[in-house]
Amino acid sequence: MSLLGSFAAKIAAKLDDRHPVFYAADVVLFAPADGVWHVLLIERGWPPHRGRLAFPGGHVDPHETSAEAARREAAEETGLDLTDVALDRIGIYDAPGRDARGRYVSVAYGAVLENMPTVVAGDDARLAAWLPLRVAARIAAGAGFAFDHAVMLHDAAARFGLNPGPGVGGGR
Repeated sequence: MSLLGSFAAKIAAKLDDRHPVFYAADVVLFAPADGVWHVLLIERGWPPHRGRLAFPGGHVDPHETSAEAARREAAEETGLDLTDVALDRIGIYDAPGRDARGRYVSVAYGAVLENMPTVVAGDDARLAAWLPLRVAARIAAGAGFAFDHAVMLHDAAARFGLNPGPGVGGGR
């Protein structure tokens, strides 16, 4: 690049008033056990929302799609291999202020599994566990979820026709 081109690029960068937007993916998994629907949640090990419940998820890497990132994050945070699981897109979550670290846009995916596989917390998840859906809905209604994951829970349950009970979405 020429000296003039380099100078012009530096000036353009200083005049750029746009703010970066970060791209993320989350995955909401449901499974039955003994006639009760469960949802897979992690306890966040790092700020923001350290100690609060969330769905497995995280940043989308430059070489992957959001669905690939959702599968990778699920594997890293819970030990689950979702390679052969069809993921449905639940929604795009992009409300300003949904994440204290900056502007994050997350694509949420979901699936209903035939059984409840064993999970092991890893990466930035302090804990990974299957919670009964009705218990998770009560926690979500009490603001016990990180970010806007209570909304994701409602949307995913509705997408799969599951009734989370009183609290999230009014117990449809």
